[in-house]
Amino acid sequence: MQRLVIAFGGNAMLQAKQKGTAEEQRANIHTACMAVADLVEAGNQVIVTHGNGPQVGAVLLQNELAKAEVPPMPLDVCGAATQGQIGYMIQQSLTNILAERAIPKPVVSLVTQVLVDENDAAFRYPTKPIGSFYTAEEAARFSADLGWVMREDKARGGWRRVVPSPDPIRIVERSAVRSLLAGEALVITAGGGGIPVVERAGKLHGVEAVIDKDLASERLACDVEADTLMILTDVPEVAINFNTPEQVNLRGLALAEAKRYYGEGHFKPGSMGPKVLAAIRFIEDGGKRSIITSLGLAGQAVRGLAGTIITP
Repeated sequence: MQRLVIAFGGNAMLQAKQKGTAEEQRANIHTACMAVADLVEAGNQVIVTHGNGPQVGAVLLQNELAKAEVPPMPLDVCGAATQGQIGYMIQQSLTNILAERAIPKPVVSLVTQVLVDENDAAFRYPTKPIGSFYTAEEAARFSADLGWVMREDKARGGWRRVVPSPDPIRIVERSAVRSLLAGEALVITAGGGGIPVVERAGKLHGVEAVIDKDLASERLACDVEADTLMILTDVPEVAINFNTPEQVNLRGLALAEAKRYYGEGHFKPGSMGPKVLAAIRFIEDGGKRSIITSLGLAGQAVRGLAGTIITP
């Protein structure tokens, strides 16, 4: 039996040009959960993590639009709310699918805090995109009216809000996750990268930030001694010289080669960069295998037949 940490990309919850209705998200999550159920049925122990960028962005916008009537919540609380929202949808979908396949496995969604350093440079230089894409005019208005830091994503043709993204240090609830795994539960945890918290005088406090879900997934994978970290995205393989005539898709990579390509700047910070960095860190921290691939190829990738696979 392999222990797999599977990090769902944003497209597992929300596809491009969708509005983000509950019905759309449920349908997307059902498709993603079918792939997870296949892996469980094949005898693997699976831990699921997920992003929450579009969802937390929507909640923040709702806060701003309704703040005259309802007090707005800080970013960490909004992250917790969306962690519960998405976790519930994944949990319910997986429960139903596993029941249909007569697999008697409990599914648990755990609201998860992740410790970060209050002095992390990320708090001075926001980089993490969250929420929807906006036009240049909308971005200028939100920047002026709401104080949001906006950044253009030329590859996808729009502007998005960016927030601090500190490095994860420790999964606060890691002991609880281990206990659930010992009880054969399928655990959904560290959603949206977890709720960022700092420690002051021995007490935890939430902070205004968003942790990259792939880096948090790597930390989680180490904490639960996973065999494989699998990061699911919208492309089948990682590529160098991406979107150019010189593009080369990468399959099997040794750690040193992956680090070299990363150091050469082939992977964008707001896109493939954190995924490759998480994959590299997992191997450096003692993991056996990191995989980056698309949702549809997850089963083949676990068998070594698809995706970009990084090994020591």
